[in-house]
Amino acid sequence: MPESVAIIGAGPLGRWLALASARAGFCVQLEDVMPANLHHAQELLRQELGRAALPHVAFVSTIEEAVRNADLVIDCVPDELESKLEILWLLDRMAPPRTVFATPTTRLSIADLANCTYRPGKCIAIAAEAAALAGDGGGEILLRTTSRTAPETVALLERFWRRLGFSPVFQADVGEQPR
Repeated sequence: MPESVAIIGAGPLGRWLALASARAGFCVQLEDVMPANLHHAQELLRQELGRAALPHVAFVSTIEEAVRNADLVIDCVPDELESKLEILWLLDRMAPPRTVFATPTTRLSIADLANCTYRPGKCIAIAAEAAALAGDGGGEILLRTTSRTAPETVALLERFWRRLGFSPVFQADVGEQPR
């Protein structure tokens, strides 16, 4: 069970994920290079969770600090090849070997992205538009796997999304054979 979740990017999706994860009882590290985004996130979470819950949420300005103890990292960078490759490269080098990466993408192949890391079995795609995730929550969430996705990665993501109130559905990445 992931107990520590790092969220990279404190824009609307990152703020929603931080809020939902904190409500579900996870320790959250929310990172953004833009201080204004972190400030907005801190205000939102203070209003929604109250001061008592804020000790379970840290607002950090470096990726290294965010992922240091993370069981799961979710990046909220733009769904563009260069952005995804850069963030996965950084995460791969800074996160502990046990850490699983989940990346929201509706356009890119998780198999291709995962193969650019030293941990392709620990990478999974969240195949949902940001607006669909950040809505009321709940419902189905599509997660794309590869032939190399480890069973423990699938299990961890399934438990995570269920705690957030979603029903995870796993599907093989485009061009991949079902597991």
